[in-house]
Amino acid sequence: MKTKNLLLGGMLLLGSPAGWAQGVQVSYEHDDAKMNQVTVMESGTGTLSPAWYYNTLHENYGKSAASKNKTLFRTTAGINLYNQKDKAEQIDSALVKRAAVEALNVADRSGGALDLAWKAEGPKLSEKMSGYLTNIGRVRTIGGSGEEHDYWMQYYNVYSCAIRSTQDAYMPNAQRKREYLRIYEDVSRKNELLVNYLVRLSNSQKVDELLQQATQNLTANKPDIVKAAMSRWKASGMRTSSRPLQN
Repeated sequence: MKTKNLLLGGMLLLGSPAGWAQGVQVSYEHDDAKMNQVTVMESGTGTLSPAWYYNTLHENYGKSAASKNKTLFRTTAGINLYNQKDKAEQIDSALVKRAAVEALNVADRSGGALDLAWKAEGPKLSEKMSGYLTNIGRVRTIGGSGEEHDYWMQYYNVYSCAIRSTQDAYMPNAQRKREYLRIYEDVSRKNELLVNYLVRLSNSQKVDELLQQATQNLTANKPDIVKAAMSRWKASGMRTSSRPLQN
C-alpha cells in the first residue's frame, strides 16, 4: 500500500509544471569526462579524463585518440573527394565523346533513310534487277516452259531478298556498299546467262518454224513434183527410142 502511494505521488509530481521542469533538469547531467572524450573524438582537442582511467585501462587509445579524430578524417575525405572531381569530369567528358562517336556509328550502321550506300548504288542495282525481270518475262514468249520460267524467277527472288537483308542489316555504309556491289555482279552474271539462253531458245524456235514451213511446202507441191518426175521420165524414154540400133 505504501509503495502504491509513492507511485501515485511521483506521477502527480511529474504531471505538475514543477515536476516537469525538474524532470527536464534531471535528464541533462553534464559529464566532463564524456564531453572531453567526445571533443577528442570529434576534433582531437582537449584531454581525456580522468587520466588515471585511460592510463590504466586504455593507454593505447589515450595516446592515439587525438590523432584519430573525425575532423582529420573528414578533412582527408573532403580532399579526396575534391581530387576526384577533376577525374570525374574527365570521365564524363570521355563518356560524352564516346557517346557521340557511338551515335555516329549507329547512324552509319542503320538502314532506311540513313542508307547512304543505297543512294549511291541503288539506282544502278534497281535498273539491273528490272532488266533481269524483263528478260525472265520473255522466256515463255519464245517457247520456254513454266519450269524454266520459275527457275530464273527463283534467282530473282533470291537477289531481292539479299537486297532487303542488306538494307535492314546493322553494318557500316562502306560494308553495305560492298554488299550491294556483290549483288550487282551476281545479277549481271545471271542476266548474261539468261540472255544467252534466250538467244538459243529463239534460234531453236526459228529453226523449228523453218523446218515446219519446208515440210508444209513439200506437202503442198507433191502433185507438181510427181508430174515433173513423170515428164522427165517420158522425155528420157522418148530420147532412148529415137536412137538408131547399132549392129
